[in-house]
Amino acid sequence: MTRMKSIGAAFAAVLLSSVAAHAGDVRIMWYSDGGEGEVIKDLLARFSKANPDVNVILDEVSYDVVKEQLPVQLEAGKGPDIARVTNLKAQAQHWLDLRPLLADAKYWDENFGAQADWMRPDGSNAITGFMTQLTLTGGFVNKTLFEQAGVEIPGPKATWDDWAAAARKVADSQKVFAMAIDRSGHRVSGPNISYGANYIAADGKPAPIDQGSKEFLSRFVKWNEDGTVNKDVWVSAAGSTYRAAAEDFINGGLAYYYSGSWQVSGFAQKIGDSFDWIMAGSPCGTVACTGMQGGAGLVAVKYTKNPKDVAKVMDYLASADVQKEFAERSLFIPAHKGVAAGQVDFKTDNPHVKAALKAFVESAGQTAAPAMKLPGWKWSDAYYSAIVARISQVIAGEMKLDDAYARIDEDIKAKVGGN
Repeated sequence: MTRMKSIGAAFAAVLLSSVAAHAGDVRIMWYSDGGEGEVIKDLLARFSKANPDVNVILDEVSYDVVKEQLPVQLEAGKGPDIARVTNLKAQAQHWLDLRPLLADAKYWDENFGAQADWMRPDGSNAITGFMTQLTLTGGFVNKTLFEQAGVEIPGPKATWDDWAAAARKVADSQKVFAMAIDRSGHRVSGPNISYGANYIAADGKPAPIDQGSKEFLSRFVKWNEDGTVNKDVWVSAAGSTYRAAAEDFINGGLAYYYSGSWQVSGFAQKIGDSFDWIMAGSPCGTVACTGMQGGAGLVAVKYTKNPKDVAKVMDYLASADVQKEFAERSLFIPAHKGVAAGQVDFKTDNPHVKAALKAFVESAGQTAAPAMKLPGWKWSDAYYSAIVARISQVIAGEMKLDDAYARIDEDIKAKVGGN
């Protein structure tokens, strides 16, 4: 009998994804930022109806499970058959090469080739999966709060200092927080690079944290200390645990929120007509006004017992019609080259959403060269994690900033080791 199971509890999903698969089972570990979980369930239900011999099981989990529990499973040679992940390159040794199993590998190369290197071992031509969407970081503005405060929204070339000053005026007037940035090393990397940071040394390994990073991170710490930034976002979790500030923005408690395009779907559902909001690109530093490109990839795991069935599911999900519908309903920027080149009719009547997606597409052209390299760099996640863990300790008053810089370098070196 065909079935598709959706499991809400993260702990249950972790247990389930560690269970050995049976013949015909294809277990997918999936997390959602917005409403894309409902879309993927619909799409998989159609697949299951047309392919009763393949039993697709969708385990819906939190992002923390994917980030923290999945790597442990993979290192033990276990895990789901397919997973939606953002840490693609560093875990590439665990992904299955689908190339010999796919119906048409050339189709995949043509439509997903631009990002294929993000999710395969260096020097390989493996096809391990596809990006479920392309993302770009950027700032969201509560336009209503700015208008009520009588504060002009900064223009397209405004600096991070300009935005902090304007958001503080709104915060003082409207009794909200001025700014928040997700608790994520990826999220602060665009600002770092805007001030001249470069994480990658000449030999391809991590470079010591440089003055460019220090220029922004010192500002960020100061803004947390003086109340410009909502301090709780970075001190309410330990280690490198991710925490978004999306709910604070949705609830009208933030004048300015730096996150990314993946939030648009959730904003469309939860903000409604509560207030007007816009996407305002990435603020400028001294050398650039860059965000970070990226996205979540759907990858096949090489420990699967059913590689042929996995390839069948992946071929279906990667098909042009399915990709188009997924992007339109999820309000995601499509990663499929053919779909992106055509007419994408996002399923929303919300003018804020349509304007935000258009602005993200336009902002992608401003992405600085160092930021473009990071999605396909093996040590990106090591760098991101070290920044989050140590800067959080500074914000919490547990460490001096100069000491944190030294510890960041040490943490990264420990992860790189002899590799």
